[in-house]
Amino acid sequence: MSNQNNTKVVTGVVRLSYANVWEPKSVNGGAEKYSVSLIIPKSDTKTINAINAAIDNAIKEGASKFGGKIPNKTALKLPLRDGDLEREDEAYADSYFVNANSLTPPQIVDTKVQPILDRSEVYSGVYARVSITFYAFNSNGNRGIACGLGNIQKVRDGEPLGGRSNAADDFTTLDDDDFLD
Repeated sequence: MSNQNNTKVVTGVVRLSYANVWEPKSVNGGAEKYSVSLIIPKSDTKTINAINAAIDNAIKEGASKFGGKIPNKTALKLPLRDGDLEREDEAYADSYFVNANSLTPPQIVDTKVQPILDRSEVYSGVYARVSITFYAFNSNGNRGIACGLGNIQKVRDGEPLGGRSNAADDFTTLDDDDFLD
């Protein structure tokens, strides 16, 4: 876990879900953003502890957004959430998750830190390490800590999430003479 500043975390191996990392998308008419949900195994205590420490530091650093006072954590919307409690999805079982987003595209690299250009290589379900940064927000009566998406390092393939099937599983090969009838 590199910590260039005390609100940045480079995760252990997490699973990407709702991966909008190639094209930005607008949610509820807001600004278009790149985004991903990071599924973090509860057994990865190193990443969980680093995220909790970064959240605490973001609360301290963001005190000016909270009227100069450091609020009680329970009064804030926090980014680290429990997949067992908040998602009825097997992919989130026994895991925490963080939703990260950015206005700028993440750099996406392989295990040798070489750029990945083939969009089919990184998808919902892939396993990766991700750099994320936590920061305070206070807008429209919502106060809390948000998670910014940094860069993504693909570690290995995983079962695609979202029910998308593979064309080879959907179709059989056709003989050319079937088209002449």
